[in-house]
Amino acid sequence: MDIDDQINRLTWQVIKCAMRVHSALGPGLLESAYQACLLQELHKCGLNFAAAIRIPLTYDGVTLECGYIIDIIVEDTVILELKVVERVLPVHEAQLLTYLKLTGKPIGLLLNFNVAQMKDGIVRRVNTKQGGGRKEIQK
Repeated sequence: MDIDDQINRLTWQVIKCAMRVHSALGPGLLESAYQACLLQELHKCGLNFAAAIRIPLTYDGVTLECGYIIDIIVEDTVILELKVVERVLPVHEAQLLTYLKLTGKPIGLLLNFNVAQMKDGIVRRVNTKQGGGRKEIQK
């Protein structure tokens, strides 16, 4: 199985976990409630994850702690940015793209739980260049 297949399977597992949480809770709760329940679902699936990960920004050769905090990283591969908003705005997608650039992770999911059906609250973005230097992002 190649790396793209592995990533696709992993993102599908994560999406199924998010759908289970949304089916159980519905829209209208706080982001922290969805995050706690999603972490429980990820755990039940046997996935490794870390929550509330601080990431520094390097500027002009200096590493700065600017308060960037990623909601969840699954299997050290997939960045999850959780939202509870009326609609996903370009600034929310830009936030996910920034996290992909800063970490070099290959893929990110923006999960908005404030929707009637979870499938309408999922935005998937791929980092086409991981590693050093400038990262190109594709939709």
